[in-house]
Order: sequence, then structure tokens, then C-alpha cells
Amino acid sequence: MGQPMAANLVAAGLPLLVWNRTPGRAGPLVAAGAGAAEEAAEVFACCRVVIVMLTGPEAIDAVLDRGGPTFPARLRGRTLVQMGTTSPAYSLALDADVRAAGGRFVEAPVSGSRGPAEAGRLVAMLAGNPADVAAVRPLLVPMCHDLENCGPVPRAMSTKLAVNLFLTTLVTGLAEAVHFAGRNDVDLGVLGRVLGAGPMASDVSRAKLPKLVERDFTVQAGILDVLAVLQLITQTARASGVASPLTDVCHALYRETLAHGLAAADMVAVLAALESRSDSGTSRDTFPGVDGYAGRWTSVPS
Repeated sequence: MGQPMAANLVAAGLPLLVWNRTPGRAGPLVAAGAGAAEEAAEVFACCRVVIVMLTGPEAIDAVLDRGGPTFPARLRGRTLVQMGTTSPAYSLALDADVRAAGGRFVEAPVSGSRGPAEAGRLVAMLAGNPADVAAVRPLLVPMCHDLENCGPVPRAMSTKLAVNLFLTTLVTGLAEAVHFAGRNDVDLGVLGRVLGAGPMASDVSRAKLPKLVERDFTVQAGILDVLAVLQLITQTARASGVASPLTDVCHALYRETLAHGLAAADMVAVLAALESRSDSGTSRDTFPGVDGYAGRWTSVPS
């Protein structure tokens, strides 16, 4: 995600200094006109606004040297724009630490996968001090076709998790519909046309339905990434006392997909877990949940 996002900043003519934890990954950006830093500390030394797009709290903390001796100097007088997905609790604590060091913090998680990132069509959710958010908005425009103000930290991250909850249940429901249709002699072409012509049509269904029909598991949003976000949603729901039964079922299904050796596949590969349940007879009267819970279907009186 970070590479195409940065490429759009370069294409927009913004001065950009880049650094990647994996040597060589920044090569295409440098070729396009970005400057290259030898280490993360150089980015903080040279730039007043630092955008991070990393895989999780451990990576973010390591890059910032959070808890280390250089953290205050790196963040003092800087604006940190954190665009990765974390728990709201982590984001709130990071905001406090950055401000204690004399810096400014803006949450800016995005909705969209690599395709929208390449096209500059991400949707950013922004949270933080209103003046800080207003100051960084112009820098995010080349990457995003829509930027929504969410209020104070961590509302952007909570919004991001709610969006991903809907996305995951939507794609999982689409996969189950395709599986159901295929096992009941439904023409999948007809199914696609009906979905596309009616109120269920969406960019998600238009992108994911052909992949399901063709069993094209080439990654756009990977299984491991989906599981990581589902874990965040589950933890946040538990902490706030929110019921999340659909999330729990999806969590179990994607864990089963991972167990089928599909770690490098797109999230539509959840189809394999559904097929496995059908073939094993699991679907007949039970539905495994998470944390050892299992339920049983009962008949409903007519």
C-alpha cells in the first residue's frame, strides 16, 4: 500500500523523502523522483511532516524509536500522520506520547486495497486536533479521492474498524452466496447480472464476484491482513462490550482458510473454507465459532 501511495505524492510534484524497512523497496520511488533516506532517523531530521504506513504497532514503535532515547527528538516539532491500521487504544496512547514529546499527531487510516491505492482512490478517515488535520489534508489529496473528518483521536481508527467489519462480512456473504449458488445449479453468470442490476451492486461485488467465479485468489486484500484486522475488531468489541457475532463467524472462517495453506491468497479464498465445511458435513447442524464456542441450529416453528 505504501509504495503506490507514495508514488502518487511524487506524481503530484510534492517533495518527498522515502525510507523503507526493506532495502531496495524504495527503488521505484527514487526512480520516479523521490529522495531516499539511509535510515528512518534521517526522515525525521529532514521533514516537518512524516507519514507512516506500516504493518502494525511493533513496526510503528520500532521506526519511531518509541520508548527509546531518540523518540522525543524525532517527534519534537514534527507532525506524525499515521495511516496504518491499529487498535483505537494503541492510537490514543501514541497520540499522547507524540504530544508529550512536543509533536503533533493525525490519525489517517484508509479504506481501500492496492488497486485504489495505485489509482489515488483511497478514502481517508482523519482524526486529531482540527488545525493539525487541516494542515495535512492537502498532502493527502493525491492519495485519496475522499477525506472524512472523524473528530478527535481515536475516532478515525474506530471508524476504520467499523468499515472493515462491514467489508469483511460483505465479501464473506458474497463468497457464501457464490458457494450456495454453485451447489444448487445456479448459473453464476446470471447471478452476477442480477446482483449487478439490483441494489446489492457495489464496487466490492463488481471486483470480487469475478474472482470468486473464476477462483482467482490473486491477492488484493490478503488473508493474513484480513485476520489481523478481524483480531483488532474482536478485541475492540470485547473491550467495549459490543456483540460481534458476524465478526466472530468471519474470524473462524478466515482462520480455517489460513489452515488450508492460503496465507498468500486474496480474501475471496474464504470460499475454500466454505467448501470444506460443506464437504465435511460441518454445515449440516453446527456452526463453529471462536474461543471454543459452537452453536447448533434449531428448527423454527411455522
